[in-house]
Amino acid sequence: MSKSYNFTHAICRKPALSIIDGLRAIDTGTPDLDVFSSHHEDYIAALKSTGAQVHVLEALEDYPDSVFVEDAALCLPELAIVMRPGAPTRLGEANEMAPNLQKLYGVVRKIEGPGFIEGGDILVTEREILVGKSARTNSDGVAELKSIVADYGLQVREVETPPDVLHFKTDCSLLDEETILSTRRLAQSGCFEGYQVLYTEDGEEACANSIRFNDLLIMPAGFNKTADMLDRAGYNICQIGNSEAAKLDGGMSCLSLRFTPS
Repeated sequence: MSKSYNFTHAICRKPALSIIDGLRAIDTGTPDLDVFSSHHEDYIAALKSTGAQVHVLEALEDYPDSVFVEDAALCLPELAIVMRPGAPTRLGEANEMAPNLQKLYGVVRKIEGPGFIEGGDILVTEREILVGKSARTNSDGVAELKSIVADYGLQVREVETPPDVLHFKTDCSLLDEETILSTRRLAQSGCFEGYQVLYTEDGEEACANSIRFNDLLIMPAGFNKTADMLDRAGYNICQIGNSEAAKLDGGMSCLSLRFTPS
């Protein structure tokens, strides 16, 4: 069984009323909370449909971006690690997540700083942990993560996120043990050498942020050419609306922590 996409648990958090004040690289409009909530419920239902236990946390009004729980922690089979987000307004989200992880994990560690690192920049494969440096993740943060996971025999490889791309996983996702879905702009750096790479179709780069969750490949809706390509490749596609999360630079991976706790 693959540890990189077979999971027994997930953590999600309800979107807050304050989500209209969430961070965004480019203002493409104010998220509609009702539509966001509907999409979020569909997302949770998809996770649950695989038989996983999904822990849905209450909204945090003090943290507009807190629905994007992936940035707050890294959940591995061996341990959970509380992150140190690079956006100052999000530092408190990681502290809020820690008690929830402690209920489920035997070992919980924490990035203490001075570096920064967010879960959206981390892609875990069967053989390594890829971490993309970005505006939210720096080399000091990567180095501290590397030090923590070395105690468990895990390997971290630092790579580069393309300019003007928020997170490493904005442009990629794991499909299976050997295959990664990626935009061409990210893969051309050579960061996926040794893996099979399937590319998003032209104009559909935003669907690179998908998640393999047990037998489902959960994708944002509306990227039909790439979805058809992946369907032909044998993946079980589930499309979920993402119009409102996208206004806050959010995608499928951002909305959950996925894990099998130790």
